[in-house]
Amino acid sequence: MKHRSYILIAMLTVLATGLAQEQREPSAKAQERIAKEARHELLMLPYYGVFDSIGFKVNGYDITLLGQVTRPTIKSDAENSVKHIEGVEKVDNQIEVLPPSSMDDRLRLALFHAIYGYPSLEKYALGVQKPIRIIVKNGHATLEGVVDNKTDKNTAEIRAKSVPGVFSVTNNLRIAPA
Repeated sequence: MKHRSYILIAMLTVLATGLAQEQREPSAKAQERIAKEARHELLMLPYYGVFDSIGFKVNGYDITLLGQVTRPTIKSDAENSVKHIEGVEKVDNQIEVLPPSSMDDRLRLALFHAIYGYPSLEKYALGVQKPIRIIVKNGHATLEGVVDNKTDKNTAEIRAKSVPGVFSVTNNLRIAPA
């Protein structure tokens, strides 16, 4: 009888360990929900603008924030907004705060006008959240975001390269799936 009790206890321990392990590893549906809520929270940040770019990765119940922002408050607001999503256990905030620079600020505005003021790219200026993000660090520009086609991607890069004072342009624009 004592032997059977030990076997039963061992089986229950193995079963409980397995259930605890399942609870720690989220389903694909749970990860998808966390990603959807994180995307929404980040887009709703009050000072998140065209000169900031925030991305994230969901790994289990953990979120890693990536990107560059112009203000330190945007970095902390981003972390605080995703930290409270149901199921999130840990937030690794790797967002870089760009150094303050009046030269970079001037370039940001010039790049904005060169890209969003160009007739074939004006359609991207319509929404509240601009799909082409303009990141400037120490005179070097990076274009992030999504455009409709390769022509728009190339046009944005050409327009950015035409701005006086820009040392280099990295075009990380992606083309939206058809």
